[in-house]
Amino acid sequence: MRRSGFVFLALAVVLSPSQVMAAGKSFRGDYSLSFLGIPVAKATFESSYDGNSYAVNGTVTSAGLAAFFDDTRGTISTRGRLGDGRMQPSAFRADYVSGKKESLVDIRFAGDRVTSSKVVPAPKKRGKTWIPLGAGDLRGVADPIAATIIRAPSLDKVCGRTVKMYDGEMRVDLKLTAVSTREMSVPGFKGQTVTCRMGFQPVSGYRTDKRALTYLRDRSRIMVTFAPVGETGVYAPIHATIGTEIGTITVKARRFEATD
Repeated sequence: MRRSGFVFLALAVVLSPSQVMAAGKSFRGDYSLSFLGIPVAKATFESSYDGNSYAVNGTVTSAGLAAFFDDTRGTISTRGRLGDGRMQPSAFRADYVSGKKESLVDIRFAGDRVTSSKVVPAPKKRGKTWIPLGAGDLRGVADPIAATIIRAPSLDKVCGRTVKMYDGEMRVDLKLTAVSTREMSVPGFKGQTVTCRMGFQPVSGYRTDKRALTYLRDRSRIMVTFAPVGETGVYAPIHATIGTEIGTITVKARRFEATD
């Protein structure tokens, strides 16, 4: 990605709060992100669910050595409705600062399509390697948080699907393929989980000569472990690893708990 707030956006892409969909309650979750085993970021999300409406608000800050070299901090939010088999966001916003650089991503939705996108700083002039957004690319898409919350009839139906994600500039297909099931526990959850391999396929809104994206598409091993959220029929990540050119990023849910 072109933005310097890499740690912040990595959390947004692969981690959404796994407690978001418990009916009639609000929750707080704490998460960590490490690179090659070294802590580099931390996040807290406060989530609520009321009927078919959801809302997630979070803060993310760099931590450990990353805070010394690149002080990144920001807020992220999404809201919308639970549709038939997928999340239907109405608004997504990410405001963050990396060093002295302020950035913003704001996406608005209506029905099954994106109605507006705002990115600050404005994108640079496009070159010959740029793949523009197609006419139908922004229909049926989810923002980076909603894209990682899965509605399924059972644990064995979580994988075996392709999720369309849009981050304000780039459209990506995230293909989930089942790998294994096992019991896991973190404070607040203990039970069976399913691990999916996540294929990363850029569709449009990107440069074909971007090495980081080429690596994610062709060589990266992205693994995401989903856990059931109560009896809601919703499954969300509690652990993820992303292989990059220079090492592995790991995201873990450290704790989540009801706040009412």
